[in-house]
Amino acid sequence: MQSKRYIDWRRTTLTVLATGLMVIAALIAMLPFAFMFLSSLKPGQEMLRKGLSLTFEPGISSFKNYAALNTYRDGIYWQWYKSSAIIMLIQTVIGLFFGSLVGYGLAMYDFKGKNAIFTVVLVVMMIPFEILLLPLYRMLIRTHLTDTYFGVVLPYLVPPFMVFFFRQYVLGLPRELLEAGRIDGCTDYGVFFRIMVPIMIPAFGAMAILSCMNSWNNLLWPLIVLSTNEKFTIPIGMGTTITPYGNAFDVLMPGAVMAVVPIVIIYLFAQKTFIAGLTAGSVKG
Repeated sequence: MQSKRYIDWRRTTLTVLATGLMVIAALIAMLPFAFMFLSSLKPGQEMLRKGLSLTFEPGISSFKNYAALNTYRDGIYWQWYKSSAIIMLIQTVIGLFFGSLVGYGLAMYDFKGKNAIFTVVLVVMMIPFEILLLPLYRMLIRTHLTDTYFGVVLPYLVPPFMVFFFRQYVLGLPRELLEAGRIDGCTDYGVFFRIMVPIMIPAFGAMAILSCMNSWNNLLWPLIVLSTNEKFTIPIGMGTTITPYGNAFDVLMPGAVMAVVPIVIIYLFAQKTFIAGLTAGSVKG
């Protein structure tokens, strides 16, 4: 009886300690957002004078800076928002479609050159994107795709990491599903879309969130491809508010807060499938 009490006490103590550590880690992770939000409520001159702080000053804090987003350079901020949303949507949808198809094919089918293709996928994952910038940009020039949304998403149409992730996920699915679908008269595409896709929802959820985050936060490649101010994405546009001739902190901080909102909403709606997709295969049986 005593040993059982000791085990229960130890389990409770470890649970409390783990919960406490997670709460502390969460608070530390939220500190930058707290600094950003409280600073967005203050006039830009106040931030230049005192810097970022966690103090809330009722006399000068207000939501006027958020209203300034509508008037800053004739509402250019929302054009950047629109560009980021379009690029994120195109990149995520096309990437999920081709990444899942290729990963599914590499996992479920046996054909000549299968291992070689998978090796190429792994090699491409290991190559830093910066090495590919020059040849990719020369390709865009030759195809007249510079300063276009499609030129931004072109390198991400078949993401190697998605191919790898979907392949590993499908390897955990029984091959009998493919045979059962064929017996029922489904084509290979019918088996994929009618049988496999519903089972792969957790993988789609995890990859959708990661793809949206990568697209929304991407700076380097859109900066190289896009040249029209109205087509700039949020990261590029926010960078233009800081110039040698003046810094628009009144727009920079509330704009940064608003830029976080879409990713938070996407994660809140897809968090269950995101967690399920990342932990798939970690427990057997």
